[in-house]
Amino acid sequence: MEFSTKIGEKELVVKTGELAKRASGSCVVQYGETTVLGTVVLGEENKELNYFPLSVEYEEKFYAAGRIKGSRFIKRETRPADEAVLTGRMIDRAIRPLFDGSMRRNVQIILTVLSVDEENDADMVAFYAACICLSISEIPWQGPISGIRACLFNSDSEENQIILNPTYEERAKSILDLVVCGTSDRVVMLEAVSDHVSKEQVFETTKFAASHLDEINKFITSIQSKIGKEKISIVSHKKSSDSEENEEEDAKAKVKKMTEEIVNQEVDNYIFKDFLKTRQQRVDAIEGLKAKVDEVLLEKQIGKDKRKRASEHVYELVYKYVSTAILDNNRRIDGRQLDEVRKIDCQVGILPRVHGTGLFSRGETQVLSIITLGAPGLEQYLDTMEEVGKKRFMHHYNFPPFCTGEARHMRFTSRREIGHSSLAEKGMQAVVPAEDKFPYTIRIVSEVLSSNGSSSMASACAAVLASMDAGVPIKNPVSGIAIGLASEENDKGIKRYKVITDIQDLEDGPGGMDFKVVGTKDKITSIQMDTKTKGITFDIIKEALEHGDKARESILNDMAKALPETRDKLATSVPKIKMFKINPDKIRVVIGAGGKTINKIIEETESEIDIEQDGTVFVTSKTDESLKRALDWINDITREFKVGEEFTGEVMKILDFGAFVNIAHGHDGLVHVSKMSDKHVKHPEDIVKIGDKVKVKITEIDRQGRINLTMKLGGNK
Repeated sequence: MEFSTKIGEKELVVKTGELAKRASGSCVVQYGETTVLGTVVLGEENKELNYFPLSVEYEEKFYAAGRIKGSRFIKRETRPADEAVLTGRMIDRAIRPLFDGSMRRNVQIILTVLSVDEENDADMVAFYAACICLSISEIPWQGPISGIRACLFNSDSEENQIILNPTYEERAKSILDLVVCGTSDRVVMLEAVSDHVSKEQVFETTKFAASHLDEINKFITSIQSKIGKEKISIVSHKKSSDSEENEEEDAKAKVKKMTEEIVNQEVDNYIFKDFLKTRQQRVDAIEGLKAKVDEVLLEKQIGKDKRKRASEHVYELVYKYVSTAILDNNRRIDGRQLDEVRKIDCQVGILPRVHGTGLFSRGETQVLSIITLGAPGLEQYLDTMEEVGKKRFMHHYNFPPFCTGEARHMRFTSRREIGHSSLAEKGMQAVVPAEDKFPYTIRIVSEVLSSNGSSSMASACAAVLASMDAGVPIKNPVSGIAIGLASEENDKGIKRYKVITDIQDLEDGPGGMDFKVVGTKDKITSIQMDTKTKGITFDIIKEALEHGDKARESILNDMAKALPETRDKLATSVPKIKMFKINPDKIRVVIGAGGKTINKIIEETESEIDIEQDGTVFVTSKTDESLKRALDWINDITREFKVGEEFTGEVMKILDFGAFVNIAHGHDGLVHVSKMSDKHVKHPEDIVKIGDKVKVKITEIDRQGRINLTMKLGGNK
């Protein structure tokens, strides 16, 4: 069947029942000419898991853009590009809160991009496909929800202009690129990258975008009502009689109730008796509480398996009590005020030889960022489904197991690490100097040394410190903070809440949110929000933005104590770069036949040379001396000679009719025998020998660019 509706300026077309018929739910969604196949499959139950096994895979296919992978040896799609990983994470974060967390059946969503039109981003099309697949499948999910991209532009009028689901070209001109997922009155996921916009602009754009979500949700609901399958129960599929199943469920309920009663009696003694300042203190307290629960249940002759499940339930109860303490008494687990940031310590320049370092500690979270400045030719080459180009600013985030006190395998970069890398990178993008003002390739690596609460925002702060320490002329320092939430929900939504600043461990549980904001003290450069509720209200968003402004200003003040301003000089270990322009027609002269000339310059001056098609040249060297040699060489090769200019040149070749003299790198001129002396010269060798240094002047440059010289200056023999 085919369904359609209009979003923004284009039609959204949904087709079902044609492809991937064995999936639990499938559809093909088209927006413009960008097309995505969405599938969802419900797997078997895995009782060994203590989490809901949801996976969202976003698959970019090069054929979708009519391209073949650029690698010479590997032509099939391999590891997904970072942008594909980020799209999968975005969709996951939006749909996950609407599942029952107690579900243990695997749910896998695969979103395959079939075609792209180079105008409409496939990420939102894939999101629609995921929501539709879930809605029409038998999988229990508290949707539908939908999403929309809204871009804010500066306009001549007093009001800013907002475009929904804009094209790539329009997005590139915007000052705010925002994705909102949810309904018209509750938001479950928010992402944004911006160029110094205010919290008011973010808030109004969010409200405007959300006001269009119910139309899309009604469209999805209409599809579900016509072809949707009946939703299944999430109870175990173990084959047993109804009486056995009821008896087992009753036993579980009794143990759960006893556990809640024990925790309710003992939680103050273990968790809230004193302010627990460290995570380990809180872990020890919870372990003590779990041991108490086990002891009491054992006395009541409860079996080992049921006691184990009860022990696992203790953490959920503690999360609940931590939230309740905030809601009832404004009491946080470590004694802070609701809007108080943990103690901050900042250091710079702590490593020798590297180009710049920043160490940022906030509570028990600690991140070390190291910056490396390199030649323009060290840019990252992008070869994805839609994008072929270069990237000069990179932020990479590493989260090793020791930072959480764990010992586990270190393998490939995780989706979480890619997501946190991108969030801090987007937050800094607006303050990184333009290439024409600072032509370096910039790579920052943030190493998480200890983690307990928003290491991604700590990495943004540490990365800024490292940049300033290296002497990178950033436009403004930025900082980042995670804003949380304590809340209680009913069927109608959140019935009461408290917004809290700088969340950590037990404050990020059910009913919470992780609202990360990067920016200056009063302007925002990036946002990422997800929640463990069924959606937050606009009042919560507004309050979170206000908390974010206050916290970022406080953090920036602490950062300024370590380094008030960007250093006025680059570190001595940073390579020297000179950028200048040459006539594009001279590029082939600098490169030479088969790259012979440019390779010779690189080898002899120990420099790196990068040339753009418009004639922009970047020369990078370790020392000022080698930089000057390379610059002089290129200037000699590309210079425009004029009649009357004088040089001291070297005799390179002697013929019967004259001698060729090198006056600059790659440029020889002819001194005819008649121009060598005021007296008659029978043979050039009577006057000069190969290798002689002689003074010459240009007398003529013919139509073919050949240079004629004279030695009749009075200074030659």
